[in-house]
Amino acid sequence: MFERLSRQLLVLLRVPHDPEPPAGGPGTLQVFRAGRAYYRLNLVVWAVKQVLALAAFIFWFWALLYWESTVRESAMASAPPAPAAAIADNTSTPPDASEPGKTSTTKKSKTHRKGPTIKQLLVRLYQKTPSLVFPLLWIAKGISLAVYLIQLPITYLILRLDYEQRWYLVTDRSLRLRSGVWSVRELTMSFANLQQITVSQGPLQRFLGLADVCVQSAGGGGAVAGHAGAHYASLHTGIFHAVENAHEIRDLIVERLRRFREAGLGDPEEARRAANTPSVGTAGVAAVGAETLAAARELLNEVRQFRRTHSKTPLS
Repeated sequence: MFERLSRQLLVLLRVPHDPEPPAGGPGTLQVFRAGRAYYRLNLVVWAVKQVLALAAFIFWFWALLYWESTVRESAMASAPPAPAAAIADNTSTPPDASEPGKTSTTKKSKTHRKGPTIKQLLVRLYQKTPSLVFPLLWIAKGISLAVYLIQLPITYLILRLDYEQRWYLVTDRSLRLRSGVWSVRELTMSFANLQQITVSQGPLQRFLGLADVCVQSAGGGGAVAGHAGAHYASLHTGIFHAVENAHEIRDLIVERLRRFREAGLGDPEEARRAANTPSVGTAGVAAVGAETLAAARELLNEVRQFRRTHSKTPLS
């Protein structure tokens, strides 16, 4: 089922098929993928986000219920009481006469003014709120719950596809890197332009056994400030992100780059352009040289003729 949904989502997002191998000799293609721990890490982050979103939804659901129950209790307390069946006597109880000469005294209790409670504030807020607020809030809650349930499989599917759509292809002449689902980025670099290969690994990556292999081509050494500068630098930098065999990839690229330079192989694109450019043979070079020499002699004769006509001293 996952395979069918993933294919449908890739078609919907117009994600290209698996990348074509870059230029290189037959049998030299090697494909690398991101580490499995990278997928597990993203899955944990996704699960934490979903749990926090669900907790926030439950909290606001409980707050809305509490508000309604508080308003209902206040309405019931302010309602007129039912008529009593019997009315108690209003006669005051005489002071205790068991001890003569003793009079009853009343103590005045000190009352402290207290601010309104949370329930009172909620009741006041309800009284100042239009009557359609509660129905609209429940409708919004229902829509948010539906959106939350719908996005669960979609976001998980995109997370899974983002992991599976990371391709790192290496041949004996070039490499090709492709990643992304929403925004697909594909970078092809020839060994003729490679200058630097570095392996970087943060604390979390060391814990998970992952690393990044950064490959830099000519023109990407200078750092330019700003968003445009970062984009310019990214055009000259390829990253094998979150791979488990970073040192193996680095050693493979270094070895193939050494063989590439020792063999004197040029950039395949430049070789193809050179092959399509019409060449000038030996006969063509000779013809061009004869024409140039004849034109030079003709120019020299015209200069001499000009000097004879405008100078008194004849040319020897």
